[in-house]
Amino acid sequence: MVRAIDIVEGALEKYGAPVYVHHEIVHNGHVVDGLKARGARFVESLAEVPRGAATVFSAHGVSRAVERQAKRRNLAVFDATCPLVAKVHAHATSYVEDGRTLILIGHAGHPEVEARIGRVAAPVHLVQNLEDVAALVLADSTPVAYVTQTTLSVDDTKSIIAALTRRFSNIVGPDTRDICYATQNRQAAVRALSRLVDVVLVIGAKNSSNSNRLREIAAQAGVPSYLIADKAELDLGLVRGANTIGLTAGASAPEVLVEGVIEALRGLGPLDVALLPGVQENVEFRLPFEFLATSA
Repeated sequence: MVRAIDIVEGALEKYGAPVYVHHEIVHNGHVVDGLKARGARFVESLAEVPRGAATVFSAHGVSRAVERQAKRRNLAVFDATCPLVAKVHAHATSYVEDGRTLILIGHAGHPEVEARIGRVAAPVHLVQNLEDVAALVLADSTPVAYVTQTTLSVDDTKSIIAALTRRFSNIVGPDTRDICYATQNRQAAVRALSRLVDVVLVIGAKNSSNSNRLREIAAQAGVPSYLIADKAELDLGLVRGANTIGLTAGASAPEVLVEGVIEALRGLGPLDVALLPGVQENVEFRLPFEFLATSA
């Protein structure tokens, strides 16, 4: 998330407002609104972008067709595609080049899924659940390969991969290693958290895949769980009477939103805040070549 935001801010510094962003840079309304206030304009189609304008591709990636359209319109492009997403794109392309039929585990309509389907020169079979695996119109001997959306539930992905492996005799894929490390860490943390609390609040956007998975994981653990965007969406009635409240956040939620919810929870009375130990994330990705070259 930080890398993608840095790219938009760098483009604004280099070119001045407006800078156009293809889709939401990340799925968080507060982040998007903050960038809008600085001059970023979010568009769903490059047809909305003036020829030659500075344009940022979101962290979810874009299709080959969008890249070609940007070139035709002579746009100054900054590619903020998450490197982990780009790695899966590369896997998908490699599998297709090897002559395998590609199966994509993901959610229909998600920008990352749409981008991945649009980056391979072959049909892609999208599966969202076990029923979709059974419904695939492919011979069981078909050489297939699978890749995953990076923000899925690790548990759900494992079950789908297992079903694919049982069905197809010639199958390759990356297990769950393509799930974003930040997503995996948060999912493991919310499982541990759910064993200790009476209710779980997940701070994140309604259209954030990884935030929705966190809420689902807590619910599957038998704990009431709610997804809220910020303190304004917090209904204290949902947590009133709980002795211990678990609080977590999606990968795109800024820390200030977490702090705001904690302050709102103080409306219930005296509050002790404890931080659970977890994996320290210190991975940093370099800014893309296009950004470095134009901001030098």
